[in-house]
Amino acid sequence: MSTVIGAAAEVNSGDTAWMLMATALVMFMTIGLGLFYAGLVRVKNSLNTFMMCIAALAVATITWALVGYSLAFDGDAKLVGGLGHAFLSGVGFEPRDGTTIPHLVFFAFQGTFCIITTALVSGAVVERMRFGPFLIFAALWSVLVYAVMAHWAFGGGWLAAQGTLDFAGGVPVEMGSGFSALAAALVVGARKDYGRQALLPHNAVYVLLGSGLLWFGWFGFNGGSGFTTGNSSVLAFTNTLLTPACTLLTWFLLDLARSRQITAIGAATAIIVGCVGITPAGGFVSPIWAMVLGVIVAFPCYAVVAWRPRTRVDETLDVLAAHGVAGLIGIVMIGLFAQQDWNGVADGLFYGDAGQLWSQLVAAVAAPAYAFGMTFVLLKVLGALMPLRGTDHEEAIGMDIIHHGEEAYASGEGAILIRAETSSDGAGRVPERV
Repeated sequence: MSTVIGAAAEVNSGDTAWMLMATALVMFMTIGLGLFYAGLVRVKNSLNTFMMCIAALAVATITWALVGYSLAFDGDAKLVGGLGHAFLSGVGFEPRDGTTIPHLVFFAFQGTFCIITTALVSGAVVERMRFGPFLIFAALWSVLVYAVMAHWAFGGGWLAAQGTLDFAGGVPVEMGSGFSALAAALVVGARKDYGRQALLPHNAVYVLLGSGLLWFGWFGFNGGSGFTTGNSSVLAFTNTLLTPACTLLTWFLLDLARSRQITAIGAATAIIVGCVGITPAGGFVSPIWAMVLGVIVAFPCYAVVAWRPRTRVDETLDVLAAHGVAGLIGIVMIGLFAQQDWNGVADGLFYGDAGQLWSQLVAAVAAPAYAFGMTFVLLKVLGALMPLRGTDHEEAIGMDIIHHGEEAYASGEGAILIRAETSSDGAGRVPERV
Protein backbone atom coordinates (compact mmCIF):
# COMPACT_ATOMS: atom_id res chain seq x y z
CA MET A 1 0.00 0.00 0.00
CA SER A 2 1.49 3.24 -1.04
CA THR A 3 1.70 5.79 1.76
CA VAL A 4 -1.31 8.07 1.96
CA ILE A 5 -0.40 11.76 2.14
CA GLY A 6 -1.88 15.05 1.14
CA ALA A 7 -5.57 15.82 0.66
CA ALA A 8 -8.09 14.47 -1.83
CA ALA A 9 -10.27 16.76 -3.91
CA GLU A 10 -13.39 14.65 -4.37
CA VAL A 11 -14.60 11.08 -4.68
CA ASN A 12 -14.00 9.54 -8.10
CA SER A 13 -16.62 6.99 -9.11
CA GLY A 14 -14.25 4.96 -11.29
CA ASP A 15 -11.63 4.68 -8.56
CA THR A 16 -14.33 3.81 -6.03
CA ALA A 17 -15.80 1.08 -8.22
CA TRP A 18 -12.38 -0.51 -8.67
CA MET A 19 -11.64 -0.33 -4.94
CA LEU A 20 -14.96 -1.95 -4.07
CA MET A 21 -14.03 -4.80 -6.42
CA ALA A 22 -10.48 -5.00 -5.03
CA THR A 23 -11.84 -5.16 -1.49
CA ALA A 24 -14.10 -8.08 -2.40
CA LEU A 25 -11.18 -9.85 -4.11
CA VAL A 26 -8.98 -9.55 -1.03
CA MET A 27 -11.78 -10.73 1.26
CA PHE A 28 -12.25 -13.77 -0.99
CA MET A 29 -8.54 -14.56 -0.59
CA THR A 30 -9.21 -15.65 2.99
CA ILE A 31 -11.54 -18.35 1.66
CA GLY A 32 -8.86 -19.39 -0.84
CA LEU A 33 -6.35 -19.50 2.01
CA GLY A 34 -8.69 -21.74 4.00
CA LEU A 35 -8.88 -24.18 1.10
CA PHE A 36 -5.12 -24.01 0.57
CA TYR A 37 -4.40 -24.66 4.25
CA ALA A 38 -7.07 -27.36 4.63
CA GLY A 39 -5.59 -29.41 1.80
CA LEU A 40 -2.14 -29.27 3.37
CA VAL A 41 -3.13 -30.92 6.66
CA ARG A 42 -4.38 -34.40 7.57
CA VAL A 43 -8.05 -35.27 7.11
CA LYS A 44 -8.83 -35.19 10.82
CA ASN A 45 -7.77 -31.54 11.09
CA SER A 46 -8.87 -30.14 7.74
CA LEU A 47 -12.16 -28.64 8.91
CA ASN A 48 -10.58 -27.04 11.97
CA THR A 49 -7.83 -25.58 9.80
CA PHE A 50 -10.39 -23.99 7.48
CA MET A 51 -12.35 -22.76 10.49
CA MET A 52 -9.34 -20.85 11.78
CA CYS A 53 -9.43 -18.80 8.57
CA ILE A 54 -13.19 -18.33 8.89
CA ALA A 55 -12.67 -17.21 12.49
CA ALA A 56 -10.25 -14.51 11.31
CA LEU A 57 -13.05 -13.08 9.16
CA ALA A 58 -15.08 -12.45 12.29
CA VAL A 59 -12.46 -11.61 14.90
CA ALA A 60 -10.10 -9.42 12.85
CA THR A 61 -12.99 -7.56 11.20
CA ILE A 62 -14.41 -6.58 14.58
CA THR A 63 -11.10 -5.59 16.17
CA TRP A 64 -10.23 -3.59 13.05
CA ALA A 65 -13.49 -1.64 13.24
CA LEU A 66 -13.28 -1.02 16.98
CA VAL A 67 -9.66 -0.01 17.42
CA GLY A 68 -7.23 -1.56 14.91
CA TYR A 69 -7.94 0.82 12.04
CA SER A 70 -7.52 3.84 14.28
CA LEU A 71 -4.20 2.59 15.67
CA ALA A 72 -2.97 2.03 12.11
CA PHE A 73 -4.20 5.19 10.39
CA ASP A 74 -5.05 7.93 12.89
CA GLY A 75 -2.31 10.55 13.18
CA ASP A 76 1.35 10.45 12.24
CA ALA A 77 3.04 9.42 15.49
CA LYS A 78 6.15 7.35 14.85
CA LEU A 79 5.23 4.14 16.71
CA VAL A 80 1.43 3.80 16.71
CA GLY A 81 -1.62 5.80 15.72
CA GLY A 82 -4.18 7.38 17.98
CA LEU A 83 -7.79 6.62 18.86
CA GLY A 84 -9.42 9.33 16.76
CA HIS A 85 -11.04 6.73 14.50
CA ALA A 86 -11.89 4.21 17.23
CA PHE A 87 -15.35 2.73 16.75
CA LEU A 88 -15.19 4.21 13.21
CA SER A 89 -15.41 7.76 14.47
CA GLY A 90 -15.00 10.17 11.55
CA VAL A 91 -15.05 7.38 8.96
CA GLY A 92 -17.77 8.20 6.45
CA PHE A 93 -18.48 8.99 2.82
CA GLU A 94 -15.97 11.81 2.51
CA PRO A 95 -12.74 10.99 0.63
CA ARG A 96 -9.88 9.65 2.68
CA ASP A 97 -6.95 12.11 2.68
CA GLY A 98 -4.72 11.54 -0.32
CA THR A 99 -7.25 9.38 -2.18
CA THR A 100 -10.30 9.79 -4.38
CA ILE A 101 -12.30 7.04 -2.64
CA PRO A 102 -14.68 7.26 0.34
CA HIS A 103 -13.11 6.85 3.74
CA LEU A 104 -15.38 3.87 4.38
CA VAL A 105 -14.02 2.08 1.32
CA PHE A 106 -10.45 2.78 2.40
CA PHE A 107 -11.28 1.36 5.84
CA ALA A 108 -12.86 -1.78 4.37
CA PHE A 109 -10.01 -2.42 1.93
CA GLN A 110 -7.41 -2.09 4.68
CA GLY A 111 -9.51 -4.31 6.91
CA THR A 112 -9.34 -7.21 4.47
CA PHE A 113 -5.55 -7.08 4.78
CA CYS A 114 -5.77 -7.40 8.55
CA ILE A 115 -8.16 -10.34 8.17
CA ILE A 116 -6.03 -12.43 5.85
CA THR A 117 -2.82 -11.67 7.73
CA THR A 118 -4.37 -12.90 10.96
CA ALA A 119 -5.52 -16.04 9.16
CA LEU A 120 -2.03 -16.60 7.72
CA VAL A 121 -0.47 -16.94 11.17
CA SER A 122 -2.73 -19.90 11.94
CA GLY A 123 -0.74 -21.97 9.47
CA ALA A 124 2.06 -22.29 12.02
CA VAL A 125 -0.06 -23.92 14.73
CA VAL A 126 -2.73 -25.97 12.94
CA GLU A 127 -3.37 -29.56 14.02
CA ARG A 128 -2.67 -28.88 17.71
CA MET A 129 -3.69 -25.38 18.90
CA ARG A 130 -7.02 -25.18 20.72
CA PHE A 131 -9.69 -23.16 18.94
CA GLY A 132 -10.71 -20.96 21.89
CA PRO A 133 -7.21 -19.71 22.66
CA PHE A 134 -6.67 -19.14 18.95
CA LEU A 135 -9.67 -16.78 18.86
CA ILE A 136 -8.24 -14.77 21.76
CA PHE A 137 -4.78 -14.76 20.18
CA ALA A 138 -6.20 -13.62 16.82
CA ALA A 139 -8.01 -10.69 18.43
CA LEU A 140 -4.94 -9.52 20.36
CA TRP A 141 -2.49 -10.15 17.52
CA SER A 142 -4.54 -8.16 15.01
CA VAL A 143 -4.27 -5.11 17.29
CA LEU A 144 -0.86 -5.44 18.94
CA VAL A 145 1.09 -6.69 15.94
CA TYR A 146 -0.71 -6.05 12.66
CA ALA A 147 -2.14 -2.60 13.39
CA VAL A 148 1.17 -1.34 14.78
CA MET A 149 3.18 -2.59 11.81
CA ALA A 150 0.60 -1.21 9.37
CA HIS A 151 1.04 2.19 11.01
CA TRP A 152 4.82 1.95 10.63
CA ALA A 153 4.59 1.32 6.89
CA PHE A 154 1.39 3.03 5.74
CA GLY A 155 -0.04 5.25 8.43
CA GLY A 156 2.72 7.82 8.77
CA GLY A 157 4.87 5.78 11.14
CA TRP A 158 8.62 5.69 11.44
CA LEU A 159 9.37 3.32 8.55
CA ALA A 160 7.44 5.46 6.09
CA ALA A 161 9.06 8.58 7.54
CA GLN A 162 12.57 7.22 7.03
CA GLY A 163 11.81 6.37 3.41
CA THR A 164 10.87 2.70 3.32
CA LEU A 165 8.79 1.81 0.27
CA ASP A 166 6.14 -0.89 0.68
CA PHE A 167 3.45 -0.94 -1.95
CA ALA A 168 1.03 -3.59 -0.72
CA GLY A 169 2.13 -5.08 2.58
CA GLY A 170 5.62 -6.53 2.71
CA VAL A 171 6.03 -5.18 6.25
CA PRO A 172 2.74 -5.84 8.10
CA VAL A 173 1.29 -8.65 5.97
CA GLU A 174 4.18 -10.77 4.75
CA MET A 175 7.02 -10.28 7.24
CA GLY A 176 4.43 -9.70 9.96
CA SER A 177 2.76 -13.08 9.39
CA GLY A 178 5.90 -15.04 8.52
CA PHE A 179 8.00 -14.15 11.54
CA SER A 180 5.00 -14.24 13.87
CA ALA A 181 4.41 -17.78 12.59
CA LEU A 182 7.93 -18.75 13.62
CA ALA A 183 7.37 -17.42 17.13
CA ALA A 184 4.00 -19.17 17.38
CA ALA A 185 5.50 -22.50 16.31
CA LEU A 186 8.23 -22.22 18.94
CA VAL A 187 5.84 -21.33 21.78
CA VAL A 188 3.06 -23.81 20.97
CA GLY A 189 5.52 -26.61 20.17
CA ALA A 190 5.64 -29.40 17.63
CA ARG A 191 2.87 -31.87 16.87
CA LYS A 192 3.21 -35.11 18.80
CA ASP A 193 4.09 -37.10 15.67
CA TYR A 194 6.40 -34.49 14.14
CA GLY A 195 9.66 -36.12 13.12
CA ARG A 196 8.33 -39.63 13.85
CA GLN A 197 6.03 -40.15 10.88
CA ALA A 198 5.19 -38.47 7.61
CA LEU A 199 2.52 -35.81 8.17
CA LEU A 200 1.34 -35.49 4.60
CA PRO A 201 -1.20 -33.20 2.89
CA HIS A 202 -4.49 -34.99 2.45
CA ASN A 203 -5.70 -33.25 -0.73
CA ALA A 204 -3.27 -31.77 -3.26
CA VAL A 205 -6.15 -30.66 -5.49
CA TYR A 206 -7.49 -28.43 -2.70
CA VAL A 207 -4.02 -26.98 -2.30
CA LEU A 208 -3.74 -26.16 -6.00
CA LEU A 209 -7.25 -24.73 -6.14
CA GLY A 210 -6.59 -22.63 -3.04
CA SER A 211 -3.36 -21.25 -4.48
CA GLY A 212 -5.14 -20.41 -7.73
CA LEU A 213 -7.87 -18.53 -5.86
CA LEU A 214 -5.21 -16.69 -3.88
CA TRP A 215 -3.41 -15.64 -7.07
CA PHE A 216 -6.72 -14.45 -8.49
CA GLY A 217 -7.46 -12.42 -5.36
CA TRP A 218 -3.93 -11.01 -5.35
CA PHE A 219 -4.80 -8.87 -8.37
CA GLY A 220 -7.04 -6.94 -6.00
CA PHE A 221 -4.52 -7.15 -3.16
CA ASN A 222 -1.74 -5.52 -5.20
CA GLY A 223 -3.73 -3.75 -7.89
CA GLY A 224 -5.96 -2.08 -5.31
CA SER A 225 -3.04 -0.77 -3.30
CA GLY A 226 -2.62 2.17 -5.64
CA PHE A 227 -6.16 3.28 -4.62
CA THR A 228 -6.89 4.44 -8.17
CA THR A 229 -7.32 3.09 -11.66
CA GLY A 230 -4.12 4.92 -12.60
CA ASN A 231 -0.59 3.88 -13.50
CA SER A 232 0.50 2.52 -10.13
CA SER A 233 -2.41 0.10 -9.95
CA VAL A 234 -1.95 -0.93 -13.58
CA LEU A 235 1.74 -1.63 -12.98
CA ALA A 236 1.10 -3.62 -9.80
CA PHE A 237 -1.70 -5.57 -11.49
CA THR A 238 0.54 -6.54 -14.39
CA ASN A 239 3.47 -7.43 -12.15
CA THR A 240 1.15 -9.70 -10.15
CA LEU A 241 0.74 -11.76 -13.30
CA LEU A 242 4.42 -11.84 -14.22
CA THR A 243 6.27 -12.50 -10.97
CA PRO A 244 4.40 -15.65 -9.82
CA ALA A 245 4.68 -17.13 -13.30
CA CYS A 246 8.47 -16.77 -13.19
CA THR A 247 8.62 -18.16 -9.64
CA LEU A 248 6.49 -21.12 -10.70
CA LEU A 249 8.75 -22.03 -13.61
CA THR A 250 11.86 -21.62 -11.47
CA TRP A 251 10.33 -23.87 -8.81
CA PHE A 252 9.67 -26.53 -11.48
CA LEU A 253 13.35 -26.51 -12.37
CA LEU A 254 14.41 -26.67 -8.72
CA ASP A 255 12.08 -29.62 -8.14
CA LEU A 256 13.49 -31.41 -11.17
CA ALA A 257 17.06 -30.81 -10.03
CA ARG A 258 16.31 -32.05 -6.53
CA SER A 259 14.00 -35.03 -7.08
CA ARG A 260 13.33 -35.33 -10.83
CA GLN A 261 9.65 -34.76 -10.13
CA ILE A 262 7.53 -31.62 -10.29
CA THR A 263 5.22 -31.71 -7.30
CA ALA A 264 1.76 -30.19 -7.03
CA ILE A 265 2.42 -28.96 -3.49
CA GLY A 266 5.61 -27.34 -4.73
CA ALA A 267 3.76 -25.64 -7.58
CA ALA A 268 1.12 -24.25 -5.23
CA THR A 269 3.81 -23.01 -2.85
CA ALA A 270 5.66 -21.35 -5.73
CA ILE A 271 2.55 -19.40 -6.71
CA ILE A 272 2.25 -18.03 -3.18
CA VAL A 273 5.97 -17.21 -2.99
CA GLY A 274 5.81 -15.27 -6.26
CA CYS A 275 2.72 -13.34 -5.21
CA VAL A 276 4.30 -12.50 -1.87
CA GLY A 277 7.61 -11.46 -3.44
CA ILE A 278 5.96 -8.87 -5.67
CA THR A 279 3.58 -7.59 -2.96
CA PRO A 280 5.87 -4.87 -1.55
CA ALA A 281 7.45 -4.10 -4.93
CA GLY A 282 4.45 -4.25 -7.27
CA GLY A 283 4.06 -0.53 -7.93
CA PHE A 284 7.74 0.35 -7.76
CA VAL A 285 9.55 -1.91 -10.25
CA SER A 286 9.27 -2.38 -14.00
CA PRO A 287 7.68 -5.53 -15.46
CA ILE A 288 11.08 -6.91 -16.47
CA TRP A 289 12.49 -6.45 -12.98
CA ALA A 290 9.31 -8.03 -11.62
CA MET A 291 10.11 -11.12 -13.67
CA VAL A 292 13.70 -11.14 -12.39
CA LEU A 293 12.38 -10.83 -8.84
CA GLY A 294 10.18 -13.87 -9.48
CA VAL A 295 13.25 -15.94 -10.31
CA ILE A 296 15.35 -14.64 -7.42
CA VAL A 297 12.74 -15.13 -4.70
CA ALA A 298 12.31 -18.81 -5.54
CA PHE A 299 15.80 -19.81 -4.40
CA PRO A 300 15.86 -18.75 -0.72
CA CYS A 301 12.23 -19.76 -0.19
CA TYR A 302 12.78 -23.19 -1.75
CA ALA A 303 15.84 -23.65 0.45
CA VAL A 304 13.92 -22.81 3.64
CA VAL A 305 11.00 -25.09 2.68
CA ALA A 306 13.47 -27.95 2.09
CA TRP A 307 15.46 -27.25 5.26
CA ARG A 308 12.77 -26.59 7.83
CA PRO A 309 11.45 -30.22 8.16
CA ARG A 310 14.95 -31.30 9.19
CA THR A 311 14.72 -29.10 12.27
CA ARG A 312 12.62 -29.43 15.42
CA VAL A 313 10.66 -26.30 14.48
CA ASP A 314 7.21 -27.54 13.44
CA GLU A 315 6.12 -24.40 11.60
CA THR A 316 3.45 -26.52 10.00
CA LEU A 317 2.52 -24.88 6.70
CA ASP A 318 5.76 -22.97 5.99
CA VAL A 319 4.38 -19.50 6.58
CA LEU A 320 7.90 -18.35 7.41
CA ALA A 321 9.31 -19.44 4.04
CA ALA A 322 6.38 -18.51 1.81
CA HIS A 323 5.55 -15.19 3.48
CA GLY A 324 8.28 -14.08 5.86
CA VAL A 325 11.28 -14.84 3.67
CA ALA A 326 9.55 -13.97 0.39
CA GLY A 327 8.28 -10.68 1.82
CA LEU A 328 11.74 -9.82 3.11
CA ILE A 329 13.27 -10.49 -0.32
CA GLY A 330 10.63 -8.32 -1.98
CA ILE A 331 11.27 -5.45 0.43
CA VAL A 332 15.03 -5.58 -0.16
CA MET A 333 14.73 -5.89 -3.95
CA ILE A 334 12.89 -2.57 -4.05
CA GLY A 335 16.14 -1.03 -2.88
CA LEU A 336 17.86 -2.46 -5.95
CA PHE A 337 15.23 -2.43 -8.70
CA ALA A 338 12.99 0.60 -7.99
CA GLN A 339 12.89 2.88 -10.99
CA GLN A 340 11.46 6.39 -10.89
CA ASP A 341 10.65 6.23 -14.60
CA TRP A 342 8.05 3.62 -13.68
CA ASN A 343 6.95 4.60 -10.18
CA GLY A 344 7.44 8.36 -10.09
CA VAL A 345 8.65 8.04 -6.49
CA ALA A 346 12.22 6.81 -6.10
CA ASP A 347 15.15 4.99 -7.68
CA GLY A 348 16.95 2.00 -6.22
CA LEU A 349 20.65 1.22 -6.11
CA PHE A 350 20.77 0.08 -9.73
CA TYR A 351 19.48 3.51 -10.75
CA GLY A 352 21.73 5.58 -8.55
CA ASP A 353 20.17 5.79 -5.07
CA ALA A 354 21.99 3.69 -2.46
CA GLY A 355 19.99 5.43 0.26
CA GLN A 356 16.83 3.64 -0.83
CA LEU A 357 18.47 0.27 -0.30
CA TRP A 358 19.42 1.32 3.24
CA SER A 359 15.81 2.32 3.98
CA GLN A 360 14.62 -1.08 2.77
CA LEU A 361 17.21 -2.93 4.83
CA VAL A 362 16.09 -1.12 7.97
CA ALA A 363 12.56 -2.45 7.42
CA ALA A 364 13.91 -5.95 6.67
CA VAL A 365 15.47 -6.01 10.16
CA ALA A 366 12.89 -4.11 12.22
CA ALA A 367 9.71 -5.78 10.96
CA PRO A 368 10.79 -9.40 11.61
CA ALA A 369 12.18 -8.45 15.02
CA TYR A 370 8.95 -6.79 16.16
CA ALA A 371 6.65 -9.47 14.73
CA PHE A 372 8.63 -12.31 16.27
CA GLY A 373 9.21 -10.63 19.63
CA MET A 374 5.68 -9.37 20.22
CA THR A 375 4.06 -12.64 19.11
CA PHE A 376 6.40 -14.64 21.32
CA VAL A 377 5.55 -12.53 24.37
CA LEU A 378 1.83 -12.51 23.58
CA LEU A 379 1.62 -16.30 23.34
CA LYS A 380 3.77 -16.81 26.42
CA VAL A 381 1.38 -14.65 28.43
CA LEU A 382 -1.67 -16.44 27.01
CA GLY A 383 -0.03 -19.79 27.69
CA ALA A 384 0.41 -18.83 31.33
CA LEU A 385 -3.33 -18.15 31.57
CA MET A 386 -4.71 -21.10 29.60
CA PRO A 387 -3.52 -24.23 27.76
CA LEU A 388 -2.76 -23.29 24.17
CA ARG A 389 -2.76 -26.76 22.66
CA GLY A 390 -4.76 -29.93 22.86
CA THR A 391 -3.57 -33.03 24.66
CA ASP A 392 -1.85 -35.89 22.84
CA HIS A 393 -5.12 -37.75 23.14
CA GLU A 394 -7.03 -34.94 21.45
CA GLU A 395 -4.42 -34.69 18.71
CA ALA A 396 -4.88 -38.39 18.02
CA ILE A 397 -8.60 -37.91 17.54
CA GLY A 398 -8.20 -34.73 15.52
CA MET A 399 -9.16 -31.11 16.04
CA ASP A 400 -12.26 -31.39 13.83
CA ILE A 401 -14.16 -33.68 16.18
CA ILE A 402 -12.73 -32.20 19.37
CA HIS A 403 -13.51 -28.55 18.66
CA HIS A 404 -16.36 -28.65 16.15
CA GLY A 405 -18.09 -32.01 16.55
CA GLU A 406 -17.97 -32.38 12.78
CA GLU A 407 -15.81 -33.90 10.09
CA ALA A 408 -14.76 -32.49 6.73
CA TYR A 409 -15.89 -35.74 5.13
CA ALA A 410 -18.89 -37.52 6.63
CA SER A 411 -17.28 -40.91 7.23
CA GLY A 412 -18.67 -41.50 10.70
CA GLU A 413 -15.16 -42.40 11.84
CA GLY A 414 -15.13 -39.55 14.31
CA ALA A 415 -18.13 -40.92 16.17
CA ILE A 416 -16.47 -44.34 16.33
CA LEU A 417 -13.35 -42.77 17.80
CA ILE A 418 -15.33 -40.86 20.42
CA ARG A 419 -16.97 -44.13 21.48
CA ALA A 420 -13.54 -45.75 21.61
CA GLU A 421 -12.35 -42.91 23.80
CA THR A 422 -14.93 -43.80 26.45
CA SER A 423 -14.54 -47.57 26.12
CA SER A 424 -14.35 -49.79 29.21
CA ASP A 425 -10.61 -50.38 29.06
CA GLY A 426 -10.18 -47.04 30.86
CA ALA A 427 -6.92 -46.33 29.15
CA GLY A 428 -8.30 -43.69 26.82
CA ARG A 429 -6.38 -45.21 23.91
CA VAL A 430 -7.76 -44.50 20.46
CA PRO A 431 -6.52 -45.56 17.04
CA GLU A 432 -4.46 -42.94 15.22
CA ARG A 433 -6.29 -41.14 12.41
CA VAL A 434 -4.47 -40.15 9.29
